[in-house]
Amino acid sequence: MALPRIAALETPASLGYSMPAEWETHEATWLARPNHPSDWPDKLDTIRWVYTEIIRKITRGEIVRLMVNSAVEEKKARRYLGRAGVNLRQVEFVVHPTNRSWTRDSGPVFVRRATGAKLETAIVHFHFNGWAKYRDWQKDRRVPETAARVLHKRLFDAQAEGRAFILEGGGIEVNGRGTLLTTEECYLSRRKQIRNPGLGRNQFETALREYLGVSNIFWLGNGIAGDDTHGHVDDLCRFVNARTLVLMQENNPKDVNYRPLRENWERIPDLRLEDGSKPEVVALPMPQPLFFDGYRLPASYANFYISNAVVIVPTFNDPNDRIALGILAELFQDRPVAGIHAVDLVLGFGTLHCLTQPQPA
Repeated sequence: MALPRIAALETPASLGYSMPAEWETHEATWLARPNHPSDWPDKLDTIRWVYTEIIRKITRGEIVRLMVNSAVEEKKARRYLGRAGVNLRQVEFVVHPTNRSWTRDSGPVFVRRATGAKLETAIVHFHFNGWAKYRDWQKDRRVPETAARVLHKRLFDAQAEGRAFILEGGGIEVNGRGTLLTTEECYLSRRKQIRNPGLGRNQFETALREYLGVSNIFWLGNGIAGDDTHGHVDDLCRFVNARTLVLMQENNPKDVNYRPLRENWERIPDLRLEDGSKPEVVALPMPQPLFFDGYRLPASYANFYISNAVVIVPTFNDPNDRIALGILAELFQDRPVAGIHAVDLVLGFGTLHCLTQPQPA
């Protein structure tokens, strides 16, 4: 039986919910087993082995809820995970067919509130539509409904101006204290991949406040080259704690990313946190350009994922891998930082953060 929708006037913010930061304690991480061959041409099986390493590291500190297309796929996944030494007691399988595996964008976005001495979580349905680009998204759009049913969670139906409000998790970044970062390229474009036609900046910000409980919104400009989401912030700029963020930097003036990243560095001094203070901003280097079949790939160290036990960071067989890992290790003093080889993974135009969706405790 489908869960009832929440009345439109009952937004998360009106009931005291807000989106927590990724470094706060998780109950679980949601993933979807890869099944779309065209996302990783001729390398789908390789990617499934990369997944086992991702899951092996995450399950050291929390449950992984892994979506699979069928019971047959679950058996195959168990075989891969078992051979890689994953503790299967830390993996819960959810049978839900998906179009793709980018759970950050299609999966359940969680909000949380305090009720007395307890914390209560709920899910916001942001009506994924394939980044306003691809046609095969119908299965992915139903993931939040399945998650709400499996977890027995309240489900909020995100609306703006009387229509379904489209938002992807990779397009936003929060510090869990009220500040949210996003990009104009992704959500204010009037030329390409328009998620919410007719919705202006003010209406968009109103929806963010109502459904994520944020109070302070800052707009960066453009994302990095090769990102087929058209400007997701999770390849560009990330919070590492409530007062510190990392921002990608390209030092080669001849690289296509040099100008847009420089423009974002020119904007970032204007950022004030929710209390009016200035954050600390740390530069992360870009890896050398990666190409496949003539396409520039969105390789970025900013696409790391913060799990309970470890921060996993995409690496690209690049001299800057060591530098980026060192910077992040200095910033994350409370948990280790580990690299995950992502040269094959980024063929799908995303890496670790794009694949994962945290479920807060």
